[in-house]
Amino acid sequence: MPHVSALYRYPVKGFTPERRDALEVGDDGRILGDRVLAFRFANAAKPEERDGLDYWPKSRGLALMDFPSLARLQLTWDGAAKRMSVTLEGEPLVEAGIDHAGRRRLCDAVASYVLGSSDGDRLRGEGRLPLELVGDGETSRFQDRPRGFVSLHGSASVAALDGAVAAPVDDRRFRSNVVIEGLGPWEELGWSGRVRIGEVVFTVQQSIGRCLAVHANPDTGERDARLLPTLTREFGQDAPTLGILLLPVGRGGTVRVGDEVRIGDALTAAQ
Repeated sequence: MPHVSALYRYPVKGFTPERRDALEVGDDGRILGDRVLAFRFANAAKPEERDGLDYWPKSRGLALMDFPSLARLQLTWDGAAKRMSVTLEGEPLVEAGIDHAGRRRLCDAVASYVLGSSDGDRLRGEGRLPLELVGDGETSRFQDRPRGFVSLHGSASVAALDGAVAAPVDDRRFRSNVVIEGLGPWEELGWSGRVRIGEVVFTVQQSIGRCLAVHANPDTGERDARLLPTLTREFGQDAPTLGILLLPVGRGGTVRVGDEVRIGDALTAAQ
């Protein structure tokens, strides 16, 4: 039986994931505590809205797509204390709360790191500095798409891709919320209709088209694997795709590591 092997949330857009034993899925389809903060460029500091929903296009701030060196930073977010710490290879870079002074310290430290990295020229572009840390640390609002969604992929799909390139490829490159074991490679891309994961029933929305973020090694921050052309050339995809997006049916709930995954007929039989 397919089951959940790993769960992740990403408190700060584009930075270190938190590996979790359980995730709370809100009724709106967003993970509680996921993408609650983001580092925006100076010329994009105001909140944006599309179709009545908060929206954070990744081109408006720091994201792995354009700043792969972010992968070298290890970020810890204490949601209760509303405090962030960032380290580089185990050495402290900055630690602060998200009051006005703390946000400035965090932005200055992260900007200084990026400016000194191989991505520095991108950050020096017009209108990008000074950075602004946005978000209240509680509200999940900085997903790539207005609707949010829960993201999922099968570990066998990643293993197939790992076998096709020389650089190491693991689940972290794809920044999904839910990783599933017990599927064949690419099997999840064929799902449609409803899927039950633990106590939550979802509907499958669409597959996930991938960007340059997946080329970045999650340990070194270097673009060491050309996964986009590998997906199209080696696996015959029309566009580079890995994983799917889900929305809960009616209400959200808790998803836990080890939860069984029921698809289609198996879901109906279990009800």
